[in-house]
Amino acid sequence: MVTLKDIAAEAGVSITTVSNVVHNRKSRVSPDRVKKIWEIIQREHYVPSMSARSLANDHSFIIGVITHLTPQNTGSTMSDPFLSAFVDSIEKRTREDGYYLMVRSVETAAELDALCRSWRLSGLIVTGMFQDSFFDATKNLGIPFVLIDSYVDDPSVCSIGLEDEKGGYIATRHLLENGHQKIAFASPSIRSGGVIEKRLQGYRQALAEFGLPFDPALIFTQEITVEEGKKLGRALAEKKEITAVFASADILAAGIMAGLSEKGVRVPQDKSVVGFDDNYLAQLTIPGLTTVHQDAEQKGILATDMIMKQLQHKPIGQKNVILPVRLAERGSVRKL
Repeated sequence: MVTLKDIAAEAGVSITTVSNVVHNRKSRVSPDRVKKIWEIIQREHYVPSMSARSLANDHSFIIGVITHLTPQNTGSTMSDPFLSAFVDSIEKRTREDGYYLMVRSVETAAELDALCRSWRLSGLIVTGMFQDSFFDATKNLGIPFVLIDSYVDDPSVCSIGLEDEKGGYIATRHLLENGHQKIAFASPSIRSGGVIEKRLQGYRQALAEFGLPFDPALIFTQEITVEEGKKLGRALAEKKEITAVFASADILAAGIMAGLSEKGVRVPQDKSVVGFDDNYLAQLTIPGLTTVHQDAEQKGILATDMIMKQLQHKPIGQKNVILPVRLAERGSVRKL
C-alpha cells in the first residue's frame, strides 16, 4: 500500500508538502506541484486516513446538508427530486475539495447540536430555516453555515433564495390568462415566513389583479409525495367547479395528475395543472407539465462556493442571493 512517504519520494517533495495537498492546504504549494502530486495519488489510488486527517485539522471534513422541514406523516425528504438534484450538485463540488457530505433531516436544536458535536462537522448547508430558536441555535454552533430557501432577516448570514412570490404569481397568472377562475392551490402545510407562504402570496396577488376574491376553500394542503398527490388528485376530480390547479412542487403536481387520471379526469382537457421546480418529472408526465423553473444545480453551486469560502477564510462577496424563476410551458394547461 502506497504511503505519503512514497508519494513524496516520487514527486521529489517533502512529506509535509504532500500532506498539505492531501489536507487541502493548496495555498502553500505551487499549482504545478499540486497537479503532479494529485496525479500520483490518483494513479496509486491513495486514500488518506480520515481519522488522522480529522485530528490534524481539528475537524472532520464533513459538511452536513440539513433539512429542517420533514414530512409529518409519509415520505422522506430525499424523495423530492429537487432536493436530490440540489444535493448532487453540492456533492460533486465538495468532493473536488476533499470534503464529504452527510445528508440528514433534523427537527430540533438539540438534535442538531448533538449531530455537530458527534461528527465534528466542518460546516452546514441548511434548508427550510425560519427565524426561530433553531436558527439561533445554528448561529451559536460556531461553525460556517449557509441557508437555503430560508426567509431569515439577518444580512450577516449567507443565504440563497428564490423569487418564490414571483413564481406563485406567474403560475397563477398563466392560468388566469387562459380563462381559469376557480384555481386550486396545492401545497404542504403553510407556515408563516416560509417558502410556501411566499408562493401563496403570489397566487393571491394574481387573483387580485384579475379582480377575483381569495377563497380559502380552494387551498389544499398535502404532503409532497406522489402517493399523497394522487390522493389529492382523486379528491379534486370530484370538484367539477375547479378547472385548474397550481401545485407548489412538481412531485405534488405529478401525483395530482395521476390521481385525476385514475378518476377519468383528463389533463388538460378537463383540468389544467401547473407545477413548481421544473425537475425531470415535469418532462415525464403525460402531457408534459407546465411549471415554474428554478435552477437546482446553480443553487447547489452557489451554496458550495459560499461554504468553501468560509472554510478557507476567503472573501465571500455577496452573502444574500435571490435566484430568478421563469415559466416553462408544456402541455398541461388548456385555454378555456
